[in-house]
Amino acid sequence: MTELEHQHTPEAIAQRLSGPVPSSYLRDWVLGGIDGAITTFAIVAGVAGAGLPNSVVIILGIANLIADGISMAAGNFSGVKAENDQYRKICEMERRHIGAAPEGERAEVRQILQNKGFSGADLDHAVATLTANDERWIDFMVAEEFGLAKTRRSPREAAVATFVAFVVCGAVPLTPYLIGLGSSFPVAAVATGVVFFGIGAAKSRWSMVRWWASGAETLAIGATAAAAAYVIGALLERIVG
Repeated sequence: MTELEHQHTPEAIAQRLSGPVPSSYLRDWVLGGIDGAITTFAIVAGVAGAGLPNSVVIILGIANLIADGISMAAGNFSGVKAENDQYRKICEMERRHIGAAPEGERAEVRQILQNKGFSGADLDHAVATLTANDERWIDFMVAEEFGLAKTRRSPREAAVATFVAFVVCGAVPLTPYLIGLGSSFPVAAVATGVVFFGIGAAKSRWSMVRWWASGAETLAIGATAAAAAYVIGALLERIVG
């Protein structure tokens, strides 16, 4: 028998639905991790392709970790905050519309439910039930008319998740240089590839893609960006150097 993710007893259902829907920061971890690994290794690959000393890799790499990590976290903070502001604005707009034109809003609810297959007495009862409570009415309209989920993410937590993932994954390509390995670039390349594959394999837990396929896809994306940086660095060394 297939093991399901949660139970369906009346008690389990009531307990699950009574609590708040948890916010997911998977997107922030994945974006931060991939961007940190790609941008830092791009610096490593570019410097290696240009034949510059290892000290340049360390200086530029650390500067990238700090500056780009903060920049990406700040951008994500602003983006999530803008989403939350948009949600609140639409909620207030629907509240005004319900107060000023309730029959028009009820007509919208009726058409939405008709499109879902409701008709006759069932439709009348569903419309009456949904519009009997303003907060329930607003939640329904925001979700169905504008496609916005009620669950809101914290801008601060999204920014922290992005920054931590960026720094942790972005530090991997620099580690061989920081500890002074003789063959730093090959080790950095392999280690970064492992990070790319690991991020892809981990995110497959929340998708329908098999772990190895998701890992290979992320590895291919990262490897393409790194290869481009290496080639550009080598070309610039020939042109400038």
